[in-house]
Amino acid sequence: MTAKEEMYPIRPAQEKDLFRIAEILVFNYRLYFYPIFQDDEFYFQEMTVPALAERFGKQLDGIYVYDDGVVKGFVQTAGREIVKLFTEPVLHSQGIGAALLEYAVNSHGADHLWALEKNSAALRFYGEHGFRITPEKKYEEGTEEYLVLLKREVQQ
Repeated sequence: MTAKEEMYPIRPAQEKDLFRIAEILVFNYRLYFYPIFQDDEFYFQEMTVPALAERFGKQLDGIYVYDDGVVKGFVQTAGREIVKLFTEPVLHSQGIGAALLEYAVNSHGADHLWALEKNSAALRFYGEHGFRITPEKKYEEGTEEYLVLLKREVQQ
């Protein structure tokens, strides 16, 4: 771990974090993805904090939280892939997402991720941190929306 990484209050997720992680995810999905997909049943009946907390409880490995006394964001990695990265929406632009992304890259060798093609804010954020959109696309499961593959440029 570098000195810069030690500055960030990032640690492995614990069972006590489950509801906070689920809450952050629900708020982000409703705010940023509901306008695209407009699926009331999924976003307001299936995607609930208790349901997601239960799901995450079965897969805490690879999840790291930004916790400076309050969990304000999380990143999930699998191998070299960033699977999820979300921060509390009211705390965007405070460096929390950047810290989580830097942690995933530097501590776990993360070098790629998939992002929704229509999520311009996410694409811009990742671009600012050295991830570039590749030509590779795939459908978001069960939808007609595309995910695009982003890969991190190797610094020389």
